[in-house]
Amino acid sequence: MNTSMLAASVLAAAAAGGLAYVFLYPVLSGSARAEKRQKLLVGDGGTERRGADRTQGLNRREQVAQSLKDLEKREQARNKATLETKLAQAGLSWTKGRFFSVSAGAGLLLATVLFGLTGEAIAAAAGLFIGGLGLPRWVIGYMKRKRIERYLEELPNAMDVIVRGIRSGLPLNDCLRIIASEAAEPVKSEFRYIVEQQTLGISVSEAVLKLYERVPVPESNFFAIVIGIQAKAGGNLSETLGNLSRVLRERKKMKGKVQAMSQEAKASAAIIAALPFVVAILTYLTSPNYIELLWLTTAGKIALVLSAIWMSLGVAIMRKMINFDF
Repeated sequence: MNTSMLAASVLAAAAAGGLAYVFLYPVLSGSARAEKRQKLLVGDGGTERRGADRTQGLNRREQVAQSLKDLEKREQARNKATLETKLAQAGLSWTKGRFFSVSAGAGLLLATVLFGLTGEAIAAAAGLFIGGLGLPRWVIGYMKRKRIERYLEELPNAMDVIVRGIRSGLPLNDCLRIIASEAAEPVKSEFRYIVEQQTLGISVSEAVLKLYERVPVPESNFFAIVIGIQAKAGGNLSETLGNLSRVLRERKKMKGKVQAMSQEAKASAAIIAALPFVVAILTYLTSPNYIELLWLTTAGKIALVLSAIWMSLGVAIMRKMINFDF
């Protein structure tokens, strides 16, 4: 009994000592006060760091918002592009006078050919209108699309040149000069224009911003925004441009996938659009007297005009359905 009481007393004393050590030792030794002061100091520093991070984040968001506003303004300016800008986007160094001269010559040539073939003044007037107004602008639009395709093909390689040059210690201006002298067209000429603007005293960010005016694609905007933000806020330009190069290549892959998946729809649209003309030609070859009523009678001419209108609407709708913007 005495042994049990002794063991219980020893355990109770040990427990009381442990509790006293836990609760009274920090107070008596001053470690609690030191820990409190340390927490206050860490808390203030953390607050300052959070405040600095918050301020930096706000500045970066403001810069991104300003860049997006500039992007919207450039998009609006692109929709109001002048004739000189359209000629530059097509890669032509023509003046307005030369363009109008070429348009007038094309209109007169097509009008003469149609009048010689049909002998109708209406056909000559239609040829003058199409050759003078429609054909030159269509050619400029076609040249612009082909030039943009070549530009998008070469732009990721130009981004890689800048990334490798910066990582090897070269400044951005030297990287731009390398692209301006060794890249493929039209990236070569566009970057040469940027370098020439720098020699005139224009900053790199301002020179790159004008790239979108000559090549109005989102990729040019991406590049201009990256250079503009880096010039204002700093940062790792090589890493940012490396990410941009990867994004451009992924956009290119996605565009190829979409085009491959839409080929069936494009083939169907081409067959549907060509079917009336094929049927008309086959009918004329087998029964010419039957189909000649379309252009020999008034009712047939009206039917041809209405059919042409409906065919044009159908082709425009199908083109809108199978073409995608990126």
